[in-house]
Amino acid sequence: MAGTSRKDKLDLVIQKIRAFPDFPSKGILFRDVCPILKDPKALTAVIDLFEEHVRQTYPEVELIVGIDARGFLFGPLLAQRLGIGVALIRKKGKLPGPTVSVTYSLEYGEAEAEMQVDAVEPGQKVLLIDDLLATGGTLLAACELLKKRQAQVLGCLVLVQLTDLNGAQRIQPVSVFSLAEY
Repeated sequence: MAGTSRKDKLDLVIQKIRAFPDFPSKGILFRDVCPILKDPKALTAVIDLFEEHVRQTYPEVELIVGIDARGFLFGPLLAQRLGIGVALIRKKGKLPGPTVSVTYSLEYGEAEAEMQVDAVEPGQKVLLIDDLLATGGTLLAACELLKKRQAQVLGCLVLVQLTDLNGAQRIQPVSVFSLAEY
């Protein structure tokens, strides 16, 4: 999307985010980013915007860490553009070999996230990527997991941030960059 302005790219991305009332339960307004994946221009715009931010803000980044599951979609595309690797944080029981895990609370119970013990090196400078930041439980757990592995978490990237739920405050001092806020 060379030659397209930042504002045009952002408008395209926001245009593609759909709202579904009462999903997954009554009172929730779900923000769906799947239409972005179907539109090559919108997907390119997302990666362009993330790449521009990372190059300007975190030139020292050494690894992108994608969070299960939509972070797996955007993380490798961004990592490829930046010429760096990608690591995964998954739900418990999905990764082979030795893993390290952390248990965390969600709005509806508890969950466990894990990564392979050799996914990051001590001192490695990493950025987390996911599709959405709501209450911050998942990103907070991911930050804790990376700190357990002695990685340096530079920041978090998300497509959508639900600001009313204060997730960004929950993971401070780690900063969050979002393309759309609701």
